Amino acid sequence: METEHQIIGQVMRAKTDSAAADELIRQYLPFIKKETAKFNKNDNSLYEDDLSIAMFAFYEAINSYNKSKGAFLNFASVVIKSRLIDFKRKEAKHSAVISLDAQANEEDTRDLNQRTEATENNIELHIDSTGTKKELAEFSALLAEYGIELTAVADNCPKQTRTLDSCHRVLNYAKKNPYLLELLTATKKLPITQLSSGSGVEKKLLERHRKYLVAILLAYTNGFETIRGHLNSIKKGGDSK
Repeated sequence: METEHQIIGQVMRAKTDSAAADELIRQYLPFIKKETAKFNKNDNSLYEDDLSIAMFAFYEAINSYNKSKGAFLNFASVVIKSRLIDFKRKEAKHSAVISLDAQANEEDTRDLNQRTEATENNIELHIDSTGTKKELAEFSALLAEYGIELTAVADNCPKQTRTLDSCHRVLNYAKKNPYLLELLTATKKLPITQLSSGSGVEKKLLERHRKYLVAILLAYTNGFETIRGHLNSIKKGGDSK
């Protein structure tokens, strides 16, 4: 295993080099698998699905890491666990709605809040792994049409909270003006001039984070609910500068 100094050097290179990021993921795949298995207590029925989430979280850790956060692998472990918990909670909330619907005509002495809270707390809830993996595969295929790899999205994600806020201001403007989303899907190009003019965000920022913006806009135009959650959760790892 590499020394901590060597690992940090690899991480710093991976921040600006997608090929280096891919190589780092391949090199530390055993670590990612171990963290995933540990989270699921070796439950193989959930493992494959959560491994995809853990890999995405590892990319996030690469982009948000700095030396003040301590040893990289310890930091990555925390990010992976946090994202897996976030994912399970989102799935639990979704299942809570279905469960409450199904029980509407059944006798249940608990009030609505009690039933919802009980479901939210069950982060070990079994999820539809096939559906999530299919969504990830479909999203990767869609990005490929725009010449973008999934790994490049994480690499291109803004690292400062202020910049992330600007990107989401662009997203909110596009959502209010659907013709811009249609223009993106029709031309396979980000309408930078229109988005910049309407959102008030500088063109340079849009050009610098084009891949991230294309990804998050596509996620909102094609119903990729799980992907949207992960792209938004990256925001939590940004620096507050």
